[in-house]
Amino acid sequence: MIISTVYRITRALLSVPGVLLRRDTAKDAELLVLRHENAVLRRQLAGPVRYEPADRFWLAALSSLIPRCDWRRVFPVTPGTLLTWHRRLIAKRWDYSHRRRRIGRPPTAAALKKLVLRLAQENPRWGHRRIQGELARLGHAIAPSTVWQILHAAGIDPAPRRAGPSWREFLAAQAEGIVAADFFHIDTITGRRLYGLAFLEHGTRKLHITGVTAHPTAQWATQQARNFTADLGTRIGSLRFVLRDRDSKYTDAFDAVFEADGVEVLLSAPRAPRMNAHCERVIGTIRQEALDHVLVMNEAHARRVLAEYQEHYNAHRPHRSRDQRPPEAPRQPPDRTVGAPGKLLCTRVLGGVINQYQYVA
Repeated sequence: MIISTVYRITRALLSVPGVLLRRDTAKDAELLVLRHENAVLRRQLAGPVRYEPADRFWLAALSSLIPRCDWRRVFPVTPGTLLTWHRRLIAKRWDYSHRRRRIGRPPTAAALKKLVLRLAQENPRWGHRRIQGELARLGHAIAPSTVWQILHAAGIDPAPRRAGPSWREFLAAQAEGIVAADFFHIDTITGRRLYGLAFLEHGTRKLHITGVTAHPTAQWATQQARNFTADLGTRIGSLRFVLRDRDSKYTDAFDAVFEADGVEVLLSAPRAPRMNAHCERVIGTIRQEALDHVLVMNEAHARRVLAEYQEHYNAHRPHRSRDQRPPEAPRQPPDRTVGAPGKLLCTRVLGGVINQYQYVA
C-alpha cells in the first residue's frame, strides 16, 4: 500500500515539468534512464545484471515521460517486463492480505492444554467429556472434541484403558493404614548385643522405638505391642494392617493385641526384606546417623540414645516422601528470603553427632 502510493506520487511529480514548462521532457527522461542504467551496471560488474525493487520503481516511474514507441530503444528491459513492474506496483495498492484474519477456529492456549493433561493424569477415570465438564465449571470454554484431540496428541488412552492405578499410586493410597514392625540389634562397647523393637507408620513415617533389652522373648515383644497401641490411643482406629516378618518372637499373643482393635496382621515372605522395605530403611538410617557414631555403654545408655534420636527423627528430620517435612510437622514452615532478619539457633543432638537448626522466635 505504501509503495504503491509513493509510486503514484513519483509519477505525478515527474509529469509536472512537462505540464508546467510545456517543453519536451522525453530526452531528459531518457538521460535519467541511461544514468540509472549505468549505475546499475557499475554496481554489478562482477555478475549478471539484477534489478532491485528500487531500480524497478524508478524505471517504471520514468516510463510515463517517454513515448511507448521508444521504450525498446531506451530501456534495458523489454516493454513486457516494464509493464509487469508497473502492474505489480499498482496491484500492491489493493493488497489487503495483511489485514486478513486467521481462518478457522483459534488455537487452544498452551496453559489450557497443560490443564487438560493435568486433569487427565490426576484423574485416570475421567474421560474427555468429564474433563470438559470440569473445565466448563472452572470457566474455560472448550469443546469436548478439542479435549479429545489434546489427549490423543499426547498419547493418553481413553478413560477405561487408563483407569487402573499404578503400583506407586496404589501403595501410596494404602500407606495411611499400615504400620511395620521389625527388630534391630545394638552392640555395646563391651561387645554385648542388645535388641530393640521399632514400629514405623507408613503414612506419616513416624518412628516408635518401644524398648531395648538383652533378652528379647515372646512375652517382651507382646508387651511392646501393648505399649505401642497405648501410645497411639485413638489413632489405632485408623490402622488397617500391621506388617511383620516371621520371627519366632512374634506369637499369637502379639498378633492378638492388634486384632483386638480390628487391625489385620500381614506376614512378609521368608528371606524377603524388601517386603518390609520402609522399616528396613529406617533401621539403616538409625545406624548411619546415630549408632555408628556413638559408643553405647549399656541398656540405659542405649535407651537414652534411641529416645533422643527418635525425638530428632519425628520432630525435625526432613523426609523426601513428605515434601521435606518431619513426620510430626502438619505443614511447611513459612518461607524466608535470603538474608531475612532472625538469629539461627543450632541445637546439638547426641553430643554433636547431629545438628538441628531453627530461627529464634
